[in-house]
Formats: sequence, structure tokens, C-alpha cells
Amino acid sequence: MKRIALFPGSFDPFTKGHEDIVLRGLRLFDEVVIAMGHNSRKSRYFDVNEMVQKIEYTFENVDSVSVKLYDELTAELAKKYSANYLLRGLRNTTDFEYENSISQVNRHLNDQLETVFLITSPEYASISSSIIREVHKYGGDVSDFIPYEL
Repeated sequence: MKRIALFPGSFDPFTKGHEDIVLRGLRLFDEVVIAMGHNSRKSRYFDVNEMVQKIEYTFENVDSVSVKLYDELTAELAKKYSANYLLRGLRNTTDFEYENSISQVNRHLNDQLETVFLITSPEYASISSSIIREVHKYGGDVSDFIPYEL
């Protein structure tokens, strides 16, 4: 049976830290599905379709990575793709507190779903999508933080 992991997020934008989690996740899983979801608490800064294209371009030579858009419960989406794992990156203890709660609910909704946390590589620990959005909004250079050109 293939080990398929879902890597859900809003990815606004997709960062080098996200890329690192996917590539490291491929050491553990046969396939990683990057699932770009709608977060009802956030409005997007980068166009969702443009971001899908940028992520697909980033992994164009990696057959075991795909990108999907979704607007439903992550636990239900995992069933659709036969994913028994959620892949998540943790930068700090604040991320853990937030992700742990979500993990518990996802497990309640889909008892076949295990969440696997990878600690962010040190060189990416300071990168966050919200900081990148702010720098970009005011004309700053974000090329060191993202794996594609804007």
C-alpha cells in the first residue's frame, strides 16, 4: 500500500520552508499531495491559481508530488486521495500548540489519519508567509524566501 501524505495549507505564499518540508516528507512517504485549502479566517494576498502554478513549477520534475485545491474538511479530503498521513512543519512551540489541536480534531473526524510533524530546518525557521506578504506588499525583495520567481 502506498504511503500518501497530504500537506495542507493556504500557502499564501508557498515558501522555501514549505518546499523543504515536502522534500523531506518524500523520504518518509511515497507521495505528497500539496493541498491548498481555503482558510475562512484569511483573505488571500496572492492569487490562488497563480500560486498553484508556481508550486507545480517548483516540483515539475518530481512525479511523486501533486498540487490540489480544496474547500472542504482536510480529514475528508485525505479520504479522497487515500492519504493516511497529514504532513505538517513546526517552526516553534506556538506552531505546535496550534497544530496539535488541529491534529486531534482531524484524527477524531478520520480515525485512519495520522499527523506527522517535521521540525523546520534551522535556515527556514524564521520564514513565514505573513512576513513574506508584508515585505512583498511594500516592495521588498522576497526572492531569498520563495523557491520560484514572482
